[in-house]
Amino acid sequence: MAEENSKDSPFFEEIIKKTKTGITFPKTLRDLLFEDEEDIFFRLIVPEEKDKIILEFLSKEQAEKLTEEFKAKPKKFPTKPKQKQSVKTGKAIGYSPSWGEYFVYDFDAKDKIQPILESAFYKFAEKPLNLEDAMGRVKYALVSFLTSTKTENAKLYFTVEKFLLDIVEKFDLPNLLDWIFEKIIPSIESKFLYELALLELIESSLKFKRWEKAEIYIFHVLKNIDSYADSEIYNLMNSFKQLVRKVKYVDRSDKIDILLKEKLLEYGEGIEDIDCKIQIVEFLEDLNYIELAYDLAKKIQLSLAPESMKIEEVRKLVRRLHKTPITENKPQSSIDFDEE
Repeated sequence: MAEENSKDSPFFEEIIKKTKTGITFPKTLRDLLFEDEEDIFFRLIVPEEKDKIILEFLSKEQAEKLTEEFKAKPKKFPTKPKQKQSVKTGKAIGYSPSWGEYFVYDFDAKDKIQPILESAFYKFAEKPLNLEDAMGRVKYALVSFLTSTKTENAKLYFTVEKFLLDIVEKFDLPNLLDWIFEKIIPSIESKFLYELALLELIESSLKFKRWEKAEIYIFHVLKNIDSYADSEIYNLMNSFKQLVRKVKYVDRSDKIDILLKEKLLEYGEGIEDIDCKIQIVEFLEDLNYIELAYDLAKKIQLSLAPESMKIEEVRKLVRRLHKTPITENKPQSSIDFDEE
């Protein structure tokens, strides 16, 4: 009796689940049955009862022979009840993935995630939209190719963010901005790419006039700027430069203006380097904070010795700002335009 039970017991047994991406052999079974470099052929059979899936091992010769036999027979596929077809709108059909925008930085898993993102793109394009299905593919791309290398993972997260921001713009899905901020941004363990990802998020938020979200993202960029050491002054100024570029040509809320003014003035008055001070004056000018820029430029001018090599450059800056019309708080302007 014991011998009979031994014969009936399976070689391998485990519970698996079909996911949105299909069915996967457990790794333990793959290691037991398959060689990495070996081509494996199966015959797949589903009986009429549809209660099991059978995979029979075949040699290469058997597989080729059966393939020829199947080609000679009329194809017979089981019928499935018709469901309402997803229809792509004309707008959706006109769009395609912008791979050059997504893959800004090269990383090892690039070729593996591209087809997954492509399938997700066209799921987002379908009407009616099955958001769960489309986002399921994005999540799979994120979790399946993480490595032990923080830089590689950061590039992966940044690529997926760029992909989703394109989806947001092309298919009018601004609510995805919240998901990006909550799920992608905190996972980026590269100071440079973390800040760059926030800047991309700021730009998209302002396009959709989501002021309250952009305020939060700008706050986090400024917090990241504050974390730079004194020796990283070049990186600090470059961060300000990138932030100003993102917001200079768009409408801004009062709170965004307050955040930017206060932080720029804090550094403009606190930094010792004259070149950096001048650059901050120019940032204020770019953002149309003319009165603040003029006041800071005058302070710099008064602090310079007459023989300073920077004195003439600062004088030109002061004269230019003096002639620039003030559009912000103009009735309360303290600049005397008749001043010699």
